[in-house]
Amino acid sequence: MEDNKIDINSLIGFFLIGFIFIGWLWLNPPPSSPVQENIYPETINNDEDKSKSSNEELSDVLTESIEISKENEELNLVSSTGSSDDNKIKFETDQFLIEFSSLGGQISSLQLKNHFNYLGDPINLIKLNNSSFDIDFLTKNGKTFNTKNQFFTSTLINKGSEKILQMKLNVSDDVFLKYTYTINDNAFVINLDIESSGFKNILDTDQEYNLVWELDALRNSKSIDYENRYSYLTFYYDQGKIDYLAVSGEDEDDEENVNWISYKQHFFSSVLIPNDLPFKSVSFESENLVEDNSIDTISLKKFTSKIPFKYINDEFDNSLKFYFGPNEFSQLKSYEIGLEESIDFGWGIFGFINKNIFVPLYKFLSGIFPYGIAIIFMTFIVRICLAPLLYKSYLSQAKMKILRPELDEINKKFKDNAMKKQQETMAFYRKAGANPMSGCLPGLLQIPVFYALFMFFPSAFDLRQKSFLWAEDLSAYDSILDFGFYIPLYGDHISLFPILAAVSIFFYMKMTTGQQMASQPPPQEGMPDMTKMMKYMIYFAPIMMMVFFNNYSSGLSLYYFISNLLSIAVMYTIKNYILDEQKIREQIQFNKSQPVKPPSRFQRRMQSMMEEAERQKKNKR
Repeated sequence: MEDNKIDINSLIGFFLIGFIFIGWLWLNPPPSSPVQENIYPETINNDEDKSKSSNEELSDVLTESIEISKENEELNLVSSTGSSDDNKIKFETDQFLIEFSSLGGQISSLQLKNHFNYLGDPINLIKLNNSSFDIDFLTKNGKTFNTKNQFFTSTLINKGSEKILQMKLNVSDDVFLKYTYTINDNAFVINLDIESSGFKNILDTDQEYNLVWELDALRNSKSIDYENRYSYLTFYYDQGKIDYLAVSGEDEDDEENVNWISYKQHFFSSVLIPNDLPFKSVSFESENLVEDNSIDTISLKKFTSKIPFKYINDEFDNSLKFYFGPNEFSQLKSYEIGLEESIDFGWGIFGFINKNIFVPLYKFLSGIFPYGIAIIFMTFIVRICLAPLLYKSYLSQAKMKILRPELDEINKKFKDNAMKKQQETMAFYRKAGANPMSGCLPGLLQIPVFYALFMFFPSAFDLRQKSFLWAEDLSAYDSILDFGFYIPLYGDHISLFPILAAVSIFFYMKMTTGQQMASQPPPQEGMPDMTKMMKYMIYFAPIMMMVFFNNYSSGLSLYYFISNLLSIAVMYTIKNYILDEQKIREQIQFNKSQPVKPPSRFQRRMQSMMEEAERQKKNKR
């Protein structure tokens, strides 16, 4: 790692802070190619003695259970080489470097060829014995066996762009359990067919057998806390419902009619999918393996799914699919089974906005411009679309500022009669043609967009490992200085884009808070003084943004930085070139001269509620 120095890109960031400061004073005059190194040491333990013993025990039980021929021929398990050794079968496709183990007949290593972690090493979804695929079944004499402890023989068949691997647990020539893996060279999907022959004589078919899939999610991103926050077990059920286990701590759940199970990490997933009918029932478990975010770790979460199955014609018979690959929205959506729902773009209207507006919009812009510039252009489009709401909000504030002296008079005149004061205030608003809530409504309408973008940037796969200025990865934090020690809540580094966003929001709030405080109606009895709260927020909000976003996606901080700059520019333009306070005064005076409109149904209801509240207060006294 390089020494902790601030390079030219970092200087650009500090220059931008100075530029914002100078601009505010002017506007407010005084009154690589990846390195293929392996970060993870080889720690595979074959546990051969235990497996040999298990194989011998299974052979004995199967021999006891099968109807022995007249010659009383003894049956034995056969391994791929005639001995209980854990042999590895390795091959390569366009997407994977994959390895199968004869122990358990399962995938022992799966590496994504075209994707790399924060150190430049290939992404490994399976490695270090972090995954287990097992079938446990009960024999007629009451013994339970697990396929993960048995040795399988292997046969690899190449069919052009398709590879077929057969893994067989042999008891005799006509008694066996077989896994058939089918892998296309250019696909992220692996098909698995499970079938058996001759097992009906030894199985307790009155009981169900269980398919148990376990996986420890390996770390791939710079920030342990950030990646762990977006790593969780999620599942899709009843052809349209999605749920997930808790992000922190331990959690478990049971569900029926499950369409798929996803062990989702931040930007990559391992997914189990039934080929035909949904899983009838599944038991899920999740455990957080990170005890301290300040300590480097390999594994983030432990996921477990247990799926019971009934025997078909007294034999094993299953057809499944695995997806191992990136959480790229368009790719997951192409499978047409709802896999794209595993990406957390927010619930309800927030997810709808992201999936139907921001995902296609950013895809289009990033196809034309560099990824950081695409964020800036998207921010321009969003702010332009929201400019009318900003105008409405500022117009309402201007009206309330003009009316404030008369409201103060009403407040003083009826300070001992809260009900009369409220009635006179509302009558005054109707006569002047003003509504104190009209300044809040535009802000409320912007919340769905604000929150949707807050969910979009951390989940946008297109930002992953895309650089802009000093940020090496727009999906991760943009550290310009590493401390070498961990500060609770803040982290072990300084990110520059959150500082820029905090500085810009400070000047934006400084510029607008005076207008907002002047437009606030007089505080009512028992209600907090909003003007004091606003004074505190000028300093509190920037500090919170700087701390909270220090470990977040730099793309998100870049968006807020640009958005705040544009908001300052829009507000300055509205204030100095669009709104005319004198015309607003004239309009208010004209409204006062007109007959007072009768209160609306909503206003009548509010009036009735306030009168009832006042009566109850008097009764209590």
